[in-house]
Amino acid sequence: MAADKLSDAKVSSMEENKENQLRGGLGLEILQIIKESQQQHGLRHGDYQRYRGYCSRRLRRLRKTLGFKMGNRHKFVGKKITVEILSDSRYLLLVLMEAERAWSYAMQLKQEANTEPRKRFHLLARLRKAAKHSEKLEKLCESPRVDAKTKLEAQAYTAYLTGMVEFELQEWKRAMEAFNKCKTIYEKLASAFTEDMAVLYRQRVDEISPNIRYCAYNIGDQNAINDLMQMRLTGGGGGMMAEKLEALITQARTKQAATMSEVEWRGRAVPVKIDKARVFLLGLADNEAAIAQASKEETKEHLYETLLAECRDTIQAVREELKTEAKQRERSSEGDSGKVSNLQFLHSYLTYIKLCTLVKRNESMAHTLQAKLKEPEADENKRGPRPQDLIRLYDIILQSLAELSTLQGLEDDHTFQKEVSLKTLVYKAYRCFFIAQSYVLVKKWSEALVLYERVLKYAKEVQSKAKNLNNSLKDLPDVQELIHDVNAEKYSLQAAAILDTDETSEVPAQLQVKDGKPLCDRLETFRLDPTLVGKQPNLVQFPPDFEPIPCKPLFFDLALNHVAFPSLDDKVEQKGKGGLTGYIKGIFGFGS
Repeated sequence: MAADKLSDAKVSSMEENKENQLRGGLGLEILQIIKESQQQHGLRHGDYQRYRGYCSRRLRRLRKTLGFKMGNRHKFVGKKITVEILSDSRYLLLVLMEAERAWSYAMQLKQEANTEPRKRFHLLARLRKAAKHSEKLEKLCESPRVDAKTKLEAQAYTAYLTGMVEFELQEWKRAMEAFNKCKTIYEKLASAFTEDMAVLYRQRVDEISPNIRYCAYNIGDQNAINDLMQMRLTGGGGGMMAEKLEALITQARTKQAATMSEVEWRGRAVPVKIDKARVFLLGLADNEAAIAQASKEETKEHLYETLLAECRDTIQAVREELKTEAKQRERSSEGDSGKVSNLQFLHSYLTYIKLCTLVKRNESMAHTLQAKLKEPEADENKRGPRPQDLIRLYDIILQSLAELSTLQGLEDDHTFQKEVSLKTLVYKAYRCFFIAQSYVLVKKWSEALVLYERVLKYAKEVQSKAKNLNNSLKDLPDVQELIHDVNAEKYSLQAAAILDTDETSEVPAQLQVKDGKPLCDRLETFRLDPTLVGKQPNLVQFPPDFEPIPCKPLFFDLALNHVAFPSLDDKVEQKGKGGLTGYIKGIFGFGS
C-alpha cells in the first residue's frame, strides 16, 4: 500500500508539472503511466490479478482525493465525469484506471479460460467494458482544455483496446483497421518527441505488429505467414500473440499432414499413421531451420525447448499405440517377436530425434560458455562461467549418446554403432579437457597433465577411426583445434608448475619427489622439492635409523649335566621307628 501511494504521488507531481508547462492545458502521459504501473504491480511476472487489485485501490484513492465519491457506505449514487467538471488531469486518470482494471480482469480470465472455457464469455464482457471506458476517455480528451498530445494518446489507447476486442471475436478486418490506426498514431508520436519517449512508443508498435500480421494472414494474405515466422525467430509477439502463432503453425502443419504416409530412416520406410507424429515430422525441418537462423541465444534456447516438448508429446502418443499393439499381439499369440515392428521402429526414430536435439542444445550451450570463459571477468564479485559448468553439459551429452547406442532395431546396424562410438570419443575428449582445466585452477598440475595426455589419446583415436566415417563428423567439434589447444595448455602447465615451486603445490609427475628421500640420499638426481625452501627442509633423516651392533655374549653351564657328585647319605640323620604309639600320634597330628 505504501508503494502504491508513493507511485501515485510521483504520477500526480508529474501531472502537475505537465499542467504548469502547458499553461493551463490538461495533460496525461497515458502510455507511460500504464507501462510503469504494469511493470511495478505484477505484469512483469504475468500476475494480472495483482495489477487489477492495484487499479481498484488507486481508483478508491483518486475518488477520495477528488471528492468524487459514489454516494456513501449505505447508498450508491452514480456520478459521471463530464467535460464541465474537467478541472484536474486526475479526472482523466480516474477513467484510465477504470479501463485498466477491466482490461486486467479480462487478461486474468483469459489465463483461466484455458481450463474453464465458460470464462471466455466473461472475458469478452470485460474487454468490451475496457473499450467503453477508453471511448469515454477519448471523448473527455476532445475538450479544448486537454492538450494535443493527450488527445492523440487517448485515440491510440482506444484503438488498441477496440482492436483487442475484435481480435478475440475473430473479426480480423476490423481488428486490423484498429491496430493499424493505433500503430500510425504511435509512430507519429515517436517521431515528434525526444528519444526517451520515442523508445516507449516504438515498443508499443513492436507489440502491435504481430497482431497486424496475424490478422492479415487470416484475411487471406499468405505472405504474412513468413513475417510471423520471422517475428517468432526474433522473439516478437508475446502473451496472447504467441499462443495464436503456435496454434496457426500447428493448424498449417495439420493440413499438410494428410498427404504424409511414411518416413524413411536408416534405409527402412516406416508408415506413419498417427496424426500427432505426422504433424511433428512435417514441422521438424522448419524447426531445425528456425534454430539455425536464430541469432539470439535466448531465442535459440526457446526454440530448442519447444522442439523437445513437441517431441516428448509425440513419443508419448506412440507409446500409447505401442501398448495397444502389444495387447493385440498377446490376444492373437503371434510368434513374430524377433522382428522389430514398424511402430517400434518409429518410436526409435522419434527417440533418436529427441536425443540428437538434446546433444545439439547442450553443445550450443557449451559453445556459449566457452566463449564467455575466454573473456576476461569484468566484475570480480560476480561469479562467471567455470570449467565445471561445461563438464556437466558434456556429461549430459555422453549420457544421450549412450542411450542412442541402445535404441531398439539398431543393434545390428554396425555403421550407426560406429558413428555413435566416434561421437562418444569426441565428446569424451572435450569433457576430459575441461576436467583438466578445472584441476589447473586449483593448481593440481600432475592430474591436469595426465588428463591432457588422455585428451590427446582420445583425439588421435578419433582421427584414426574417422577416415571411413567423414559424413558423420560434419556436425562435430573440430578435434584438430582441440589438439592445438591441449599442446598450448601443456606448455603453460609446465611453466606454471616450475614457477609455482615457492608454494606448497604439486608438480608434474616426471619432476615430482615421490619416495620421500632426504636430499643427502639423492644428490646424483635433480628433482623439484618445494620443502627444501620451506620451514622444514628434508635435508637428512633425523633421527637416524638403527644400525646392527654385536650383542653381549650369554654363557650357559652345559657341564653340570655330566658331573658326578659324591654321596652324602652318611651326613643325613635318619629317623627312628616309633611303633604303634607313633603311628597313632601321626594320625591325630601329635607327632613331631
